Amino acid sequence: MNKSHINKAIKASILAGKEILDVYYTADFQVETKSDNSPLTIADKRSHNKIMEILDDKKIPIMSEEGDIASYNIRKNWDLYWCIDPLDGTKEFIKRNGEFTVNIALMYKNKPVGGVIYVPVTKELYFSENTIGTYKIDNITETEDIDELIKKAKKLPLQNSKENFTIVASRSHLSQETQDFINKMQKRFGNVKTITKGSSLKLCMLAEGNADIYPRFAPTMEWDTAAGTAIVLGAGYIVTKADGITPLDYNKENLLNPWFIVMSKDFKI
Repeated sequence: MNKSHINKAIKASILAGKEILDVYYTADFQVETKSDNSPLTIADKRSHNKIMEILDDKKIPIMSEEGDIASYNIRKNWDLYWCIDPLDGTKEFIKRNGEFTVNIALMYKNKPVGGVIYVPVTKELYFSENTIGTYKIDNITETEDIDELIKKAKKLPLQNSKENFTIVASRSHLSQETQDFINKMQKRFGNVKTITKGSSLKLCMLAEGNADIYPRFAPTMEWDTAAGTAIVLGAGYIVTKADGITPLDYNKENLLNPWFIVMSKDFKI
């Protein structure tokens, strides 16, 4: 992910976030139900359209949750492609709790080599590139030059004064298996703190150093996690399947993720 890729992805995420907020702050927005029973709003569509407007140069294929997904026979030949969730955390968007993000990842050889996560409500932006690591920018303004924005970025993880072993879990998808895992960690570490968050904010918490582990024992799709995987990898964490060993893989024939765990490199399940 070179500088021009980073700049385009950051620009796309910020402008998509503006489209989302235009809907978010209206009095009422309609919610549709997709074939998999997940919710869809006009904000998802507007975000997708804005990202496509900026990224779709016909050179790099795009896989977006709200777009037409290419067949596996086509996708399996992609070396480089964008993997996008225009509005990650639609349930949180509908609840109006602010915990939703724009996720853009650049994939090379089916691995995330760069990612951008933008939080429209708080104006926080996270970006990662595999040769430079992961960074965070606070107080984004839509009118600022992208190069000037990047100059304000802070490298992650940040130093923090976290005292307890901290688990971050999904706000809307806390499965029994996840609760069992939390109980296991409590037996192991004693005083364990659990925080629930929506969308990719869970992965951002780890990248910042504000959590130790994120177990996800509930369904996700590749576009839900691609950008977040890039963000945590750049901050020194790993993303494995539930066995704690095998890396999470991408561009599978079935785009459904297996259960996974995000944790520090030296942590043993």
